[in-house]
Amino acid sequence: MNEYIAVILIIVIAIIFNNLNTKIRKLEKEVSDLSSKINKKTLHPEPTQEVISTEEIITPLPTPIYEPQRETTALNENSETPPIIQKDWLSPVFEFLKQNILTVIGIFTLVLGIGYFVKYAIDKNWIGETARAGIGLCTGTAIILTGHFLRKNYKTFASIITGGGIAVLYFTTTIAFREYHIFSQNTAFVITSIITTAAIFLSYYYRSEVLIIFSLIGGFTAPLMISTGENNYVFLFTYLTLLNIGMLAVAFLQHWKSVGWTAYIFTSIYLFYWTVDLPELLSITFYLISYIIFYTFALIDYFRKKELPVPDILMLSLINGSSIIGLTYIFNELQYEPVIIFPLIFALVNAIFLFREYGKRNFRISFSVFAGITVSLITIAVALQFKAHLITSVWAIEAALLLFIWKKTGHKIFKTCFHIIFPLVIFAQLITWCEYFNAVNLNIIFNPVFLTSLVTIVSIGINLYLLKNSSEETETGTHTFFEDLITAASYGVIYTAILLEIIYHINSLPWAAITSVALLYSIYYIFILLFFRKKLSIAKDLQTGLIYLFLFLIVINISVATSSIVTDILSKQLQNSFYILHLLQWIPFIYVSLKIIPDTDFHQSKISYWIISLAFIVSVSGELHHLYVLATSHGMEDFYAVKNHFNILYLPIIWTILASIFIYIGLRKNIQEYNKIGFSLIGLMVLKLYAYDVWQMDNISRISAFIALGIILLLSSFTFQRLKNIIKNMVDTKEKNEENQEV
Repeated sequence: MNEYIAVILIIVIAIIFNNLNTKIRKLEKEVSDLSSKINKKTLHPEPTQEVISTEEIITPLPTPIYEPQRETTALNENSETPPIIQKDWLSPVFEFLKQNILTVIGIFTLVLGIGYFVKYAIDKNWIGETARAGIGLCTGTAIILTGHFLRKNYKTFASIITGGGIAVLYFTTTIAFREYHIFSQNTAFVITSIITTAAIFLSYYYRSEVLIIFSLIGGFTAPLMISTGENNYVFLFTYLTLLNIGMLAVAFLQHWKSVGWTAYIFTSIYLFYWTVDLPELLSITFYLISYIIFYTFALIDYFRKKELPVPDILMLSLINGSSIIGLTYIFNELQYEPVIIFPLIFALVNAIFLFREYGKRNFRISFSVFAGITVSLITIAVALQFKAHLITSVWAIEAALLLFIWKKTGHKIFKTCFHIIFPLVIFAQLITWCEYFNAVNLNIIFNPVFLTSLVTIVSIGINLYLLKNSSEETETGTHTFFEDLITAASYGVIYTAILLEIIYHINSLPWAAITSVALLYSIYYIFILLFFRKKLSIAKDLQTGLIYLFLFLIVINISVATSSIVTDILSKQLQNSFYILHLLQWIPFIYVSLKIIPDTDFHQSKISYWIISLAFIVSVSGELHHLYVLATSHGMEDFYAVKNHFNILYLPIIWTILASIFIYIGLRKNIQEYNKIGFSLIGLMVLKLYAYDVWQMDNISRISAFIALGIILLLSSFTFQRLKNIIKNMVDTKEKNEENQEV
């Protein structure tokens, strides 16, 4: 029953197709007749009823004068050349898919339909194994012949049809070899090679770029189709080399860039798989052959048109980077030396073209590209010589190279590629840092992990410089969100790389010392960013955030880390001299408070005065507390007694002095927030004194504390009164002078 339904459907579809075809032919004939009539009217126009006199025909019309056009011309001459609008390189692909998506889906569906029909015939035992293969080969040939007859009027459609026929031939050969064992592997390889050669020939004959892409995909996947699982890489890459040479010839004759990129992608996948699966010396030969082929492919337009288009620049960058990764990996696995030989050889090749451009005094795009690649390869060679990690270093340098080329050419594709590869750099760097956990006895600085980080830091520094300059050249002078994210991540990578190296080499110290050193490094790192904030073009909002983070780290270091250091010193786990290292935090703290904060927008909100005052109070109180404990304690046995004595007797005095200073600054600079902070601190001190401290003191300490605090408060009050009178007299004098001037 199902067979009859299928036959009826095929007949109905054939009738409908025939009717539509007849109507389309009639419509084409009507359009052709209408077009011929219009052409006749255009060539032989009908005479008008009015007779035009000979004088009117001969008399020339006066030449019109267009004054506005002159002005426009003058403006155009004085104006700058309009920027070149960059075309989206993906638009031709989308345009092709938009116009031919039905054809692609149709041929794909047809191939599946034929496959299901053959499977159905097999299940019904209608045909044998040899007949099945014959049907597939005949069907593929019939589809190719159909495309051949349609090529004149429907070029793209015919190319896709022919590509589908080639796909049927490939799959039929594969099934006949793998499933039915009709012929041997060598015979299958010969057949697939003949199919590939015929497909390339048809592509060249039809001048169809679409067809040759189908052909190349089939040619590169043919070894997978007839594979038996044996690793015969020599045979495989000999075949691929011949296929790439054919690709290069077609690209040279027809100037089709897509064929080179298709071949590069498949060749790279095969090469990397061979490199990881079975690294051997022979694979280096095929790496070098592939490098020569694709490097030549990238330079076709350079020699032909004296220019380097965007795809060729990208190909030059990728072929150098991928070849270095593969070749160096093989050398490292086989433990051959020197590992820098291939980066230097490739650098020499690019340097030849660099000096060629220099000799012509041509310092344009080509010069910049060859210079960037040459410098990148030399940098990779230096990094590898010092045993830096391969992939992280190559990706980091490749990212900087792409951003440099974007800067020089202005083509957004290179910036897009940078945005893609930069997260990979961070991911690879994270993997590299994980080696700190298992590494033993690494040298200071000159170890593989930190040298890799150093390469990444240098490349990131170049990236930040290029991104900074690119923002200055825009109208708004601002980065996009993604660029701000890259900038923040870059500073984070630099910070983490140095921090992990420091922690690795001090990991034998007590945890308090490690924490203190890490916090001290963090404080200085933020201080350096703030110190060079203008040269680094750090946004104002980010500057404010860095200041808040800086003050927070200061408070944490004083209140938590330093207390642990004091405990370790008293318990003899650390030397007394280690405390001197901690005191270095006061240098950036004082400089940030006196120089950087007044020069920023930190004090736009009132809360900022309270935060910096809190940091100052905690820092001074904590530092004096630690110094007093270290000076008077003899060990951990009297640590808590000395600590409580300081908190009860000296801390209220310190807070009173600080409160007086805040009130003085508030009156002097007319900042009400400092006055509030000073009086709040006095209130807190009084509350602490009368609610807790008094009940913990002996009589002598109580008398001494009250007398000292009383004297300080009276002197402070007297000083404020004098200052208040001075300010009042200054204001009165100023008002009198203004009145006298008016008179």
